[in-house]
Amino acid sequence: MTNRLADTLSPYLRAHADNPVDWFPWGSDAFTEAQRRDVPLLISIGYSTCHWCHVMARESFADPAIAAVMNEGFVSVKVDREEHPDVDGAFMAAASAFTQNLGWPLTVFATPQGQVFYAGTYWPPVAREPMPAFQDVLGAVREAWTSRRDGVEESAGAVAEALARAAAPSPSGLPDGAAIVEAAESIAAREDHRFGGYGGAPKFPVATTLRFLQSPLVRRDAPDAAASAHRALAAMVSSELRDAVDGGFFRYATQRDWTVPHYERMLTDNAQLLEAALEDGDTATARGIAGFLVNVLQRDGGGFGAAQDSESWIDGERNEGGYYARSAAARASLEPPAVDGKVITGWNGLSIGALARAGDLLREQPWIAAAARAADTVLHVNRGADGELVRTSLDGIASTAVATRADLGLLADGLFALATASGDVAWAVRGREILDRALDGVAADPVLSEYAVALSPDQSDGDLPSGAAAVAASALTAWRLGAGEHYRAAAEAVVREHSARALAQPFAYGSLLQVAAGLAEPPRQVVVVTADRGGALAGAARVADADVVAVVTSAQAVAFADAGFELFSGKAEAAERAYDCRAFVCRLPVSDPAELSVLR
Repeated sequence: MTNRLADTLSPYLRAHADNPVDWFPWGSDAFTEAQRRDVPLLISIGYSTCHWCHVMARESFADPAIAAVMNEGFVSVKVDREEHPDVDGAFMAAASAFTQNLGWPLTVFATPQGQVFYAGTYWPPVAREPMPAFQDVLGAVREAWTSRRDGVEESAGAVAEALARAAAPSPSGLPDGAAIVEAAESIAAREDHRFGGYGGAPKFPVATTLRFLQSPLVRRDAPDAAASAHRALAAMVSSELRDAVDGGFFRYATQRDWTVPHYERMLTDNAQLLEAALEDGDTATARGIAGFLVNVLQRDGGGFGAAQDSESWIDGERNEGGYYARSAAARASLEPPAVDGKVITGWNGLSIGALARAGDLLREQPWIAAAARAADTVLHVNRGADGELVRTSLDGIASTAVATRADLGLLADGLFALATASGDVAWAVRGREILDRALDGVAADPVLSEYAVALSPDQSDGDLPSGAAAVAASALTAWRLGAGEHYRAAAEAVVREHSARALAQPFAYGSLLQVAAGLAEPPRQVVVVTADRGGALAGAARVADADVVAVVTSAQAVAFADAGFELFSGKAEAAERAYDCRAFVCRLPVSDPAELSVLR
């Protein structure tokens, strides 16, 4: 049979289009059908490069007998978590009431109104201790729904109420330097001193945490914590987590010593690790990651694809990781693992910013050009009929999935970085417009709103900064560029709202704490006005330890100032000058590179 997934814009959903399961894509139609039939929703959430999602698809969703049970007793909904992160977050939060072993595929059972009453992850087709068979789970859930409905609905209501209570804001004070240092040191206390990184297996790159530990405040006042981040990066770089052929990093290692990777390669991880490698001074690793982004993940249309699969075809069979185990010469004869071509707005924002900064620092103009191509694609293609940014596009066609708060914050910050790397103020103007839209408020997924499904109360980082942290970071950047004090106030408000949780669980809130660290001390901003972007003065500025480095011509400085970025005001009178500013107070301009201090 062909179900309703063939015409969707998700490669993950399209891969299930020929399943005998009567799948619905995420939307109101599934809820309406479940209410008409008075049966539970079975919501299956995953993504296209997820290995265990592939396994469950082959074992269960392709099995006609299992599909018949699903079709008879449930309305089954397939969700791409990368296309609908708010949906994934809402149901992941609800699932935590039933299992602590969270991950993907996520399998959720909900009432026709969307309230969750049972959940799990991967279930095999036959029982394997300690996991029951998927058919047995289906039977037990169906029996509970038909025989003990009152208890099921009471349980579902209790979960929804608990999530609503947890989502209530709990504003606190703005963390000072001492609190931030304490948070950094508590993270460092989790360091694995034998193998590097934090905790045991499985072991993730935790790029958001690394970036916090690389903050100037942490480097200065908690040097041991900052050193743990350096050791973690060094361990990853020399391990199996990094592809020795093309420099991209895999999702995570299943073993404590960074061996036996989970082989999918995510845009989010690699963009953030590019920034971390740059900050660590590891230009070789940074160049490898940049090459992976541009040569493997960037699509012909200009945007960056979401991920590269863990599996590929080798000798007529699906093989996990086999391609990556080969040498460069041996790979040449193999079909590479597929790239999920979804162009995700926020994820592209991360990559635009990372490549722009890397290209500027390492004088790789093609990387800045690649970032500009991606920015142009996202700004023009990832638009709905109403002109608003949407979450994703595929092959030049925009999805109807709404852009999230994180999408807008990450894209805005990426555009700010592209503006300072290129000297083109137009990117900063677009970034400011998008940031203003995020600060005005972003609507939740319309189906979640329609059915009052409790949103996730969690604003901690996952594999990328949370929505709150992304908007706060972008607002901080806008303020540092001189866009106005109200942007600093916006960043402070976000940090205050989440600071209590962040200080209590710092490992999970690295991105927010990085913003807090930036707010805790005055910024350093370096502006070079020159006609020679490759000259010695520009080079000295690029290696300075500063929060903003911008190399512009006199005309570009005027354009930035005229657009409302006050950092650039009054800096176009003379060519070949560097302005070293601390909290917007600039020292006398210099023309000798030796007079521009590298240190803060």
